[in-house]
Amino acid sequence: MIARRHLALAGACLLWSLPCAAQVPREVRGAPMGQFDFYVLALSWSPGYCEISGRKSRQCDAGSGLGFVVHGLWPQWEHGYPSFCEPGGRFVPSAAIREVSGLFPDDNLARYQWRKHGSCSGESPSGYFKAVRRARDLVRIPDSFKALHDSSQVLPSEIERAFISVNPGLRPDMIAVSCERRTFQEVRICLDKDLRGFRQCPEVDRDGCRAGEIAVPALR
Repeated sequence: MIARRHLALAGACLLWSLPCAAQVPREVRGAPMGQFDFYVLALSWSPGYCEISGRKSRQCDAGSGLGFVVHGLWPQWEHGYPSFCEPGGRFVPSAAIREVSGLFPDDNLARYQWRKHGSCSGESPSGYFKAVRRARDLVRIPDSFKALHDSSQVLPSEIERAFISVNPGLRPDMIAVSCERRTFQEVRICLDKDLRGFRQCPEVDRDGCRAGEIAVPALR
């Protein structure tokens, strides 16, 4: 029913030239599997995530040295995104989790990302996690983040420029910085559905951090 509502609203936008972004729900649960326009690769900056969340986990342990980790690979529409496309969930074999060893900070996050986002990809758990690794392999991390031992204050656009400078083909309208309480949380990079390169994503770009300078916590 929700998926039908999404399709009906999208049709109405086209028919009456309505502003579709305002008409279509941002998140549509239970949408048809495999029907999306592109992927977003979300890479969390662990020190920022841990500072804001206050969670006690291996990811946030002092001395973990974790910088960017995969938050998720998210199927997206031009406006909004599908989620939980297999409401009952599907068992995720341990072999599938091993596909992304070292990418997600823990296996529970990997399983949750499969249920919420991977189930919408049209892939099996193993196929989805292989796609996660392919997507991650496409993106180079700027050297300045690999040994960040001192916290700093930067503009979100400076973080974007750092990624653009080391990833040929990446442009400002293909990446967004996420922040919370003026603290850097993650970068979101838009990729073609076939994971062969970067692509424009106006809605994702508009949703990026609009703060002035934000804190970039140092590696723990």
